[in-house]
Amino acid sequence: MDLNPPPGENYAHPKICFFHVLFKAAALAFYILSALFISNFVIIFVVTVLLAALDFWVVKNVSGRILVGLRWWNEINEDGESVWRFECLDQESLARMNKKDSWLFWWTLYLTAVVWVVFAIFSLIRLQADYLLVVGVCLTLSIANIVGFTKCRKDAKKQLQAFATQTIASRFTSSIQSAFTAV
Repeated sequence: MDLNPPPGENYAHPKICFFHVLFKAAALAFYILSALFISNFVIIFVVTVLLAALDFWVVKNVSGRILVGLRWWNEINEDGESVWRFECLDQESLARMNKKDSWLFWWTLYLTAVVWVVFAIFSLIRLQADYLLVVGVCLTLSIANIVGFTKCRKDAKKQLQAFATQTIASRFTSSIQSAFTAV
């Protein structure tokens, strides 16, 4: 992944990008600032987790679909097994996705988890089990989106490879058939 955003492109969906970043920043900022200004742990826990849950929902159901063309969910089948489901745009639409939107999506997704890990380390060092619980919930939501979208992206690449292989094979077969029918 490139550290710099793609040059010369504007965001195709600036409002979606704004909300994609807003709830991440709000959860992180509230967690940091609440320790300075709020003494009630229950309020800190509820508001921080609520903001992280809003971020999870926005990323999973809105910004993931619009900014990178991916959607995932997990369901339990009749046998009680967990089954991952993935959706992605068709290959032509994926190829037209805005690179800057995609860059913002992936970097903020991973960077947020890294920040929550840093907060977890600080909570461990300071022996604050209650704050470690808050960070643990937020980190779990963040990692769930990372795992879901990473698996979805890999599934989309497999679909692209399968489509390319099928297209090449069918064209090769039709070329051979037309060569023999012409004879």
